[in-house]
Amino acid sequence: MSQDLQDVEPRTFVETALELGGKSREESQRTGTLDRADDQVEALFAPRYQTSQSPVHRAIWDREFPLDLFYSKPTDQPSGAWPAIMDESLALVRRHRNAGTLLDANRKISGQVLDDLGKAGYWGLLVDPAYGGQGVPFTAFARFLTRMATVDPTVAGLASVHGCIGAVDPLRTFGSPEQKSRHLPLLASGQRLSGFALTEPCAGSDLTALRTTATLDGDAYVVNGEKLFITNAIPGRTVGLVCLVNGKPAVLIVDLPDQENEQFQTVPYGLHALKHTHNKGLRFHNFRVPKENLLEPARGDGLTIAYHGLNLGRVALCSVAAGTMRTMLANLLPWARFRRTYGAPIENRELVRRRVGRLAALIVGCDSLVDWCSSLLDQGYRGEMECIVAKIFGSEAQKEAAIELFMKTHGGRAFLHGHLFGDNVHEYLAPCIYEGEGEMLGMAFFKSLIKEHGKTYFEPIGRTLHDAKISKPNLMNPAHAWMLRKALLPYAEWFIKERLALTFGGSAAKIDLPRPLAEHARFAINALRHGRLEVSGVMRTHQLKLADRQCRMAELSQRLQDLMVIVTTSCWAGRQSSPVVQAAADVLCRDLRRKLSGARPSDADIRATTKLGETIASGGFEAIAGVGIEPEAILMPYENEPARSSK
Repeated sequence: MSQDLQDVEPRTFVETALELGGKSREESQRTGTLDRADDQVEALFAPRYQTSQSPVHRAIWDREFPLDLFYSKPTDQPSGAWPAIMDESLALVRRHRNAGTLLDANRKISGQVLDDLGKAGYWGLLVDPAYGGQGVPFTAFARFLTRMATVDPTVAGLASVHGCIGAVDPLRTFGSPEQKSRHLPLLASGQRLSGFALTEPCAGSDLTALRTTATLDGDAYVVNGEKLFITNAIPGRTVGLVCLVNGKPAVLIVDLPDQENEQFQTVPYGLHALKHTHNKGLRFHNFRVPKENLLEPARGDGLTIAYHGLNLGRVALCSVAAGTMRTMLANLLPWARFRRTYGAPIENRELVRRRVGRLAALIVGCDSLVDWCSSLLDQGYRGEMECIVAKIFGSEAQKEAAIELFMKTHGGRAFLHGHLFGDNVHEYLAPCIYEGEGEMLGMAFFKSLIKEHGKTYFEPIGRTLHDAKISKPNLMNPAHAWMLRKALLPYAEWFIKERLALTFGGSAAKIDLPRPLAEHARFAINALRHGRLEVSGVMRTHQLKLADRQCRMAELSQRLQDLMVIVTTSCWAGRQSSPVVQAAADVLCRDLRRKLSGARPSDADIRATTKLGETIASGGFEAIAGVGIEPEAILMPYENEPARSSK
C-alpha cells in the first residue's frame, strides 16, 4: 500500500497502540489496514447483525446470556426445484463413482462429471434465480454439502470453492446489475467454474503483502503478478483476482483464457492435498482485463470483498468435515466386525467402542455448528466469530478422527495403497490450514471479541498515554496515576459492577433441555459469564504488549470457543428426536468439560462413551444410514479366510 495513501487515512487505535508497544511504523500501518477492512465489512451489515450484537460477543459481554441466539432457527420448507437438483446431483456423483468415471486420466474430477453437474443445476444452487440459479438458503446448502461429502468430499469442496469463496459470492454481494447479468448466468450453469485468487508467494495471512498489480490502460486493467495455491486455477475458469489498483487492494473478475499464452500461464507444483482438483499458481504478465470487471463495493476495497466470503467457506469446511467423518465411521464399523483379536471381533473391545463413540460425538458437534452458523448467516448476521468456531472445530475434529480414531483402529492396513486413510490423509489434514490456520484464526476470534471493549475502555487510556509519550505505564508512579485518573474511571466503574454482578447475581435462567445437556449448557454459560473478566484481565495485564502475547490469546480464545461448542451442541442436540444424537452430544460435552478443567475421565464418562460406541456398532446411528463406501473387499484379509465385503 502506498505511503501517500496510508498517510491520509485516519490512524486507528490499533496502529497507535502497536506503535506505543514498540512496533515499527510499517507493521502498525499494515495491521491498521486490516483493522479498517474489518470495520468496512462490519458497515455492510445492519447494526443488529454486526459482531457486537452476535451470539458469541453477547455471550461474553452481556449481563444476560442470549441463550435464544444459540438455537438454530427452523428453515422454511423447500420450494422450487432445488431439492430435486440436490438429489440428482448426489445420484449423478454416485453413478460416476461406482462406474469408475469420477476421475480422469490425471486423477482429477473429470470434465464430464463437472459438465453433468452443471446440467443438473449443481453449480447454481447459491446463485439468485434471476440469473439462472436456485437461490438456496445457506442452511440447506450447508446440510447438502455434508450429504455430498459422504459420496465424494472433493465434489462437495468444489461447490464451496465455486459458490462461497470463488467468484459467485463477490458478484452476488458487490457486483453491479450489469456485472451480475454478464457473469452469474455462466457461473450458475457451470460454463465458467470459479475460484478466488488471493494467496501469493509472499502473502498468506498477511494480506497487506500483496504484490500483484493492475494498472488502468485505456479500456482495460493490465495485470502483473503471481498467485499461489488457487483451486480451479486452469484455463477457461473465472477467478476473483485480488490485486493492487492505485496502491489499494481491489478485486477484478477475470475470465481466464482457454489456452495459456505469453500473458497468462499456470504454475504447476506438487501438492499432496486437494489432489483431485486443479490447484495451481497463476502468473500474469501484462494481462489485460476489461475495466468494467472491477468490483466496486459501496464501502471499503478489495480486502472488504475478500473478508466477506470467507465466512461461508468456513462453515462449508465444517459441513464437508461432518460428511467425511461419516464416511470414516461407515468404513470403520465393518472393519471392527471383521478384525478379530484373541478370538473375538475388536468391535467388542472397550477401546474401539470408545473410538466409535468419540467419532460420533465429533460428527454431532460439527452438525450442530453447521446448522447454527448457517442459520445465523441466513438471518443476516455477519457471523465472523461463530464461523471461526465452526471452521476450527471442524478441521480439528476431522484431524483427530483421521489420526486418533480411524487410523489407529485400522492399524497397519491404514497405510496400504487403496485404503481410505492412506490415500486421503493429506485431504483430512489440509482443512487445518485452508480458510485460515487454526491458531491464527483463534487470535482473529480474540481480536474481534475485544475490539468494542478495547475501544470503549482502553482506547481513552491509550490516547492519554500516547499524548503523554508514555510507553510503559505504571500506576504505582503518582504522576502516571494522576494523568490517567479520568481515562481510568470508566473502566474502574465497569470492573466493579461486573465483580458485584458475578458475586451477587441471581440464579441462571431455566434451560429447557434434557437434563444432561441442560447441565452442560449451564456449566458453559456460567464459565462464559466469568469469561469477560478473564478477557479484560488479559488486556489489562499485557496492555500495549498484548499483540505479542500470541500464545495467551490463542489459549484463551480456544477455551472460549470450546465453551461456545458446548452451548451450541447442547441446544441443537436437545431439540433432536434421536436419543443417540443426544447421547453423542453428551459425550462431546463431557470431553470438552474435562479438557477445560484438566480432569481425568470418570468411570461414568467412560461408560457413556463406550455405551454410545456399542449402540452405534449395532446400527443405531441414523446419521450414517445410507452412507455407502466403495464396494471393496477388506484389504489383506487373514490367511485361509475369505475376504468379506467392507459393507
